[in-house]
Amino acid sequence: MESFPIISLEKLNGEERAITMEKIKDACENWGFFECVDHGISLELLDKVEKMTKEHYKKCMEERFKESIKNRGLDSLRSEVNDVDWESTFYLKHLPVSNISDVPDLDDDYRTLMKEFAGKIEKLSEELLDLLCENLGLEKGYLKKVFYGSKSPTFGTKVSNYPPCPKPDLVKGLRAHTDAGGIILLFQDDKVSGLQLLKDGEWVDVPPVKHSIVVNLGDQLEVITNGKYKSVEHRVISQTDGEGRMSIASFYNPGSDSVIFPAPELIGKEPEKEEKENYPSFVFEDYMKLYSAVKFQAKEPRFEAMKAMETTVANSVGPLATA
Repeated sequence: MESFPIISLEKLNGEERAITMEKIKDACENWGFFECVDHGISLELLDKVEKMTKEHYKKCMEERFKESIKNRGLDSLRSEVNDVDWESTFYLKHLPVSNISDVPDLDDDYRTLMKEFAGKIEKLSEELLDLLCENLGLEKGYLKKVFYGSKSPTFGTKVSNYPPCPKPDLVKGLRAHTDAGGIILLFQDDKVSGLQLLKDGEWVDVPPVKHSIVVNLGDQLEVITNGKYKSVEHRVISQTDGEGRMSIASFYNPGSDSVIFPAPELIGKEPEKEEKENYPSFVFEDYMKLYSAVKFQAKEPRFEAMKAMETTVANSVGPLATA
């Protein structure tokens, strides 16, 4: 099998721009994932984020996680469980309104650091969306405009730790799923692996590369590209050894009232696919209500359910101005 795509964004600024854009295009069309290096985010900042995130887990969350595992009987598993995940998490909201000041147990230095980190990831997310626009033949800013809705995109970060698991064959760190939203940027542990994606029916490891940012595409980009790009099923495998795995996933998603629909420029452009049915149009909030109940199930029935609802928005959608 071909190797997982690792792409240097620095090469976009020189003679290898065309080759690099082609690598991004191939990754989006055939993997739904790629890994960025030379992305412009300070390596010192990333080191601080990793250090303080791991310290926060040890100080504030480790004992709480162990107690939770014990209370749910997961420390004495004898058969596989499919309704829980072996992870410890908290969430930071950035847009439209930040909750960083309200999340309990965070040191002030850590709050400040994560706010700075979020700003860098937001900027990179928008740069990547414009690269996708360029590859898709869409006007610059098109995807950001679709995501914006009436107020702003929805942007937040899930901070996770996957502690060592005594029986990794019986419980996943995170069960297989596709992501509901737009574009997801992950800063992951470079020492402990565990993230896998499903490609051609096989689970493939996403390699832990120091200071890299892993990018994956959510369901909304599959809809907007009318299936040209696909959201891809992925999971986290539990590990028995070490200190556990850190994962900081930032989700740059549409605003709650954003209307999501296939870009008109991408409908009927590929001759071999002219007869295929187009993806549905819907309000992102409606999709999320459905997704929250069926996250760990196949995405196709979600799209079908939204298609059944789309008559309420189909006639109100037209080409989107990006000026």
